Amino acid sequence: MQRIESHQSFAGRQEVWQHDSTTTHIPMKFGIYLPPKAIVGEACPVLYWLSGLTCNEQNFITKSGFQQFASQYNIIVVSPDTSPRGENVANDSAYDLGQGAGFYVNATQEPWATHFQMYDYIVDELPDLIEKNFPTNDKRGIFGHSMGGHGALLVGLRNVDRYTSISAFSPIVAPSQVPWGHKAFSAYLGEDKRLWANYDSLEWMKQSAKRKHLPILIDQGKADEFLMEQLKPQLFEKSAKLVNYPITLRLHEGYDHSYYFIASFIKDHFEHHAKALEN
Repeated sequence: MQRIESHQSFAGRQEVWQHDSTTTHIPMKFGIYLPPKAIVGEACPVLYWLSGLTCNEQNFITKSGFQQFASQYNIIVVSPDTSPRGENVANDSAYDLGQGAGFYVNATQEPWATHFQMYDYIVDELPDLIEKNFPTNDKRGIFGHSMGGHGALLVGLRNVDRYTSISAFSPIVAPSQVPWGHKAFSAYLGEDKRLWANYDSLEWMKQSAKRKHLPILIDQGKADEFLMEQLKPQLFEKSAKLVNYPITLRLHEGYDHSYYFIASFIKDHFEHHAKALEN
């Protein structure tokens, strides 16, 4: 690994690292915030942030203002890139496919399959790397925004023994039923919708009746331009009620899909995760 950025912040340190990934087969970058206790070597819980379409490791660490709360609760925060990148990596001219739009799946179709193995990267390789190189304990949470909200709900619900808590801002809750998901899943996974279901958090919610329930917080802006066509949080809320899964869905008047929305409520998400991580 190579550290390529380091900035003092709220008595902790915001860093960016690059490493050669054995999952995506290219160099990958991730941001990591080390709170005060981690700076002196004390083991801390880890919260993984998954970003949305077009983003890389920089968006969350520079726009959300999360560092003050990560410092307050002494939580390590890891923010990976949203996809593999590079001249030899498959791409598309549209913003919602290819580089910057990994959708947190393991692609099976060419030309994507060689590098777009983001599910395994997020679930296995990245946590293993973090836990071998930084002072972590065995507590993990996961959260994200938009496409990353889809990723956080998906990864958390599929791996309930790995995580203590889940939250999301403006998540794509049912990718199999919306245009963004149709486009990405068709390209990365082909037309077999049984495979799509493996990467659809709504489908995993439907199967969660007899599985451990992690606390879930979802914040959604009511002025979000993507709310009705792409996000549809009511579908997730309805599915949760059918299996008696308690979730907190909050709708906020006037808020849109931007990082201004995220920054407005990021404190609440740290309180949500800190409560679970401390138990």
